[in-house]
Amino acid sequence: RLIDHLQLVTPDLAASRRFYGAVLEALGVPIGGEAERFFWADELFVSAVDSIAAAGRPTGRCHLAFQAKDRAMVEAFHTAGLAAGGTDNGAPGVRPHYHPNYYAAFVLDPDGRNVEAVCHSPA
Repeated sequence: RLIDHLQLVTPDLAASRRFYGAVLEALGVPIGGEAERFFWADELFVSAVDSIAAAGRPTGRCHLAFQAKDRAMVEAFHTAGLAAGGTDNGAPGVRPHYHPNYYAAFVLDPDGRNVEAVCHSPA
């Protein structure tokens, strides 16, 4: 395992909770827990900007890529992300410039971060 955990800091915790709750549910990952100023799912932690761990600054633009079991899960991720306040940043499809079976979708979260779901298996 390369990454132990990842923390994002947001100025709008409710919008992030709605968005990540929806896209992670589409990927079969439940919200693990939450408190007044943060929530987590698996190794992703999202904190409010005024939480103790945030140091008072939101996370800048970054790119997160979540693994999906199959192409249907990538499509469900994209649909859920848009329905939960995300912005389309690349509809589900094959990205052959990465490799022939790279099937992904991209959605900007409520803070403008590029969030991807990708499946590496053939159709």
